[in-house]
Amino acid sequence: MCEAIRSDKTPNLLALHYEHETWKVKNLILVPRFVFSISCIQKRKPLAAHAERHGWIGCTIVLENIPPEALIYVVQEGTTCSREDVRNQYGRLRPLGTLDVEKRGWTLDVLRAVRSLNKTDFTLPEVYAYTNDLAKLHPKNAHIRDKIRQQLQVLRDIGLLVFLGEGSYRLK
Repeated sequence: MCEAIRSDKTPNLLALHYEHETWKVKNLILVPRFVFSISCIQKRKPLAAHAERHGWIGCTIVLENIPPEALIYVVQEGTTCSREDVRNQYGRLRPLGTLDVEKRGWTLDVLRAVRSLNKTDFTLPEVYAYTNDLAKLHPKNAHIRDKIRQQLQVLRDIGLLVFLGEGSYRLK
């Protein structure tokens, strides 16, 4: 999966949540192919030596590590979402697909950090509080704060947030 992300060949993911007793679809979520980053992949243990495909290593996709706006509901709480809403949400995210894969990972990780603030308006120092977390995700980068500022500009340019001036931002 990590290789698929690095080579920009990740498939779209549809996640289905249903009521076990009635088989009624409760939620159907589209995760576009271009919103996966290495930080949402968790490596699993290799299969045991006695397994048919011993040594094979799988992964778990950690949906909590994908920014909430990148999870597009097609069905939510048993109600089908309108085609227009689904298309609008997808269209809003589509500019992420034009970014270089490595840059996209940074952009998604910074967006997730911003989202974890749980507020619409935020400041640069609040995002800087995630410097250590981002440094662990991107150990080859020695200039984390500079990269955070750059990625906030990218998020502004693709229309996911607004720069208010003097280190203040607003999520759209």
